Amino acid sequence: MLPRRHPRYTILLGLLLLGTLALLLPDSPLRSSYTPRPHISTPHVQTETGVLSASVQRAERVYQRMLRMRERLITKYGPRPENIVLFPPDKDPWPAYTVWDFFPPAFNCPHEIERVGALGDGGKWVCGLSRLRHKEDCVIYSVGSPADASFEAEVLARTEFCQLFLYDPSSSSAPRALTRQDNLDLAPEDVEDGPWDAHGRVHFKRWGVAGWEAHGPDDKVKLYTLQSLMKANGHTHIDLLKVDLEGWEFDALSTFVAAQSPNGLPPYTTAAPVPEDVPMLPVGQMLLELHLWGRPFPDLLHWWTVLERAGLRATASEPNLVYQNYNRGQSSELADYTFVNVRTPNVFTSELTPPPPPPAPARDEEEVVSKES
Repeated sequence: MLPRRHPRYTILLGLLLLGTLALLLPDSPLRSSYTPRPHISTPHVQTETGVLSASVQRAERVYQRMLRMRERLITKYGPRPENIVLFPPDKDPWPAYTVWDFFPPAFNCPHEIERVGALGDGGKWVCGLSRLRHKEDCVIYSVGSPADASFEAEVLARTEFCQLFLYDPSSSSAPRALTRQDNLDLAPEDVEDGPWDAHGRVHFKRWGVAGWEAHGPDDKVKLYTLQSLMKANGHTHIDLLKVDLEGWEFDALSTFVAAQSPNGLPPYTTAAPVPEDVPMLPVGQMLLELHLWGRPFPDLLHWWTVLERAGLRATASEPNLVYQNYNRGQSSELADYTFVNVRTPNVFTSELTPPPPPPAPARDEEEVVSKES
């Protein structure tokens, strides 16, 4: 026998059903008259980890935590920078670090990160090369490039408009690999609607890049600063800057950062602390080979801090083990780093959407008919 329900439960259930129906009716007086305003926002660049700006903010938080960890590591093994040895000797107490542990690539690239160019010597790790594929004002500088130009050749093959400005005093002409694409190991999916011809996009000068100017009639090797080259070329930005200056990178980049100040600051040196208001660099991404060669740790830390305050964040690194293999018994003083810029608006870390690929040209109707017939 089923239990009886009290009448008041039936009445309560009926009231609940009537109230629900009243709320669902569009013209019900019980509904709120408030209509939410449509959300208006600027277009966002979607990445695999979400909106680009959010990805950059998360990566910056991780990087700031790394900076605090660096300070603790210096205190642990110093306690001052002057006490840090680049590569501790093999003896008691065997400190568990090398100089590279103070400068990890802690900033997460918000795009695909891939090795561009040859494996082994010559290739570089790049963050978001696809962002340059159809960028019409794409500018690339490669200073001190070696004979292996596989990196430059692949970048040109995979971008439609990028202009390459190449400076190397040790070469009499641009590497032949830049105009030959038959030896590039590229599958169709690597280049999508490419590869593109490099003809007319390579600009070579037999000049060196340094932290000072020396290009008078009596200077056998012509030396220019990065800022003077940009001015001569009429450039206000560099999308991709590759630097391999065999130790001159410290002076060249210190001068480059200081030159961005409207007051024309002198190059940064260790004579004074790094200021908080370091000017921004007009560079989206920098690929740098570092050559320490006995440089004291305080000098390296000071110089690296200048780059960080200018907006550069290390997102990839690779020790140069090819050099190490042929210099056995020596310390591992060469390493490649990839930096992205989080201060200057650029295509890698800002919500600047590159233009879409141009549409395929429409065929004439008569041509289509003639071919089909």
